[in-house]
Amino acid sequence: MSDVTLNAATANAEAAPRTAPVATTGSVAWLRTNLFSSWINTAVTLVLAYLVIRWTMGFIDWAFINAIWSVPMQGNVAQTGACRELEGSGACWAVIGEKHRFILFGTYPYEEHWRPLLVCLLFIGLYVVSAMRRFWSWVLIPIWIGTLTLIGVLMWGGVFGLSYVPQERWGGLPITLILATFGLAFAFPLAILVALGRRSKLPAIKMLCVLYVELVRGVPLISLLFMASVMFPLFLPEGMNIDKLLRAQVAITLFAGAYLAEVVRAGLQTLPRGQYEAADALGLSYWYKTGFIILPQALRLVIPPLVNTFIGFFKDTSLVLIIGIFDLLTAGKTAIVEPAWQGFGIEVYVFVGAIYLVFCFAMSKYSQDLERDLNQHRRR
Repeated sequence: MSDVTLNAATANAEAAPRTAPVATTGSVAWLRTNLFSSWINTAVTLVLAYLVIRWTMGFIDWAFINAIWSVPMQGNVAQTGACRELEGSGACWAVIGEKHRFILFGTYPYEEHWRPLLVCLLFIGLYVVSAMRRFWSWVLIPIWIGTLTLIGVLMWGGVFGLSYVPQERWGGLPITLILATFGLAFAFPLAILVALGRRSKLPAIKMLCVLYVELVRGVPLISLLFMASVMFPLFLPEGMNIDKLLRAQVAITLFAGAYLAEVVRAGLQTLPRGQYEAADALGLSYWYKTGFIILPQALRLVIPPLVNTFIGFFKDTSLVLIIGIFDLLTAGKTAIVEPAWQGFGIEVYVFVGAIYLVFCFAMSKYSQDLERDLNQHRRR
């Protein structure tokens, strides 16, 4: 009888609801472990929290509460007196409302701004489609060719009733997207070939790849842009001229290819030797082994540094301003040259920085999701 009673009491105790162990798990435990584990950490956390809250409240006051969103116009001249009376206590977003078209599209003809706007949307759509794994096949090739052809037709015009717009009138966000997209699209396959060449057993190929990587990585991108813009035309035959945008595109592609090659080579070296030996044991050819066994695993290992390099070069396209190409950042700087808007550069830089942030954060977020999905697929 006592045993039955004891067992019943034990079962009831085990079945009784228990509170969650907040001391060891959950958000409270995380805060206690990471932010309030000692009096020093608690003090640092409180000081930083105070500074962040104070900065956030100050930014809200400057960007929203005390901000001016529009100013009156007298003829074609903006009356910015109200903005200047703020003396920095509030943002003058009227400069964005007045100059956003110039910042986004440069000196492209005003009445044709729908064309570069459609080009930007096509680029974003191309990125979205390329990110979907269901399209990861040969079908992407005609999609890219067709989209890039349509982008060229829209930007240049001269056909289908579109007025011709020379490249010198291009600027703003389309230039940034063109340089980044074409540069990375051509640099990535170049990087794979160079990385494989550096691991080749043929001395001539290996030496050529090493020479290319070390020479390009040994100089800054600005020097390559100067050479492409100033020195390269000196070696061309008389009367022959290559578009400045194309020369800058080639310089960016070569520079990005050298850096990406080292990232890909790191993935190839990280891969266990057994993968190579297993592929050789199956009697696979070099290209079949590399394309279907080695490269997919190596690239999966280096997704974070690859995306980090992509983000870096997306922002480095702003360096083309030194050779007179109106990218997004250069258009933003030029927008405040007008005397009426001088002194409101912070608002313009915040606007331009927000655009860069959207694209870079999207790339970073996608890489994290892709890496997680690939790891889950591999564990299955």
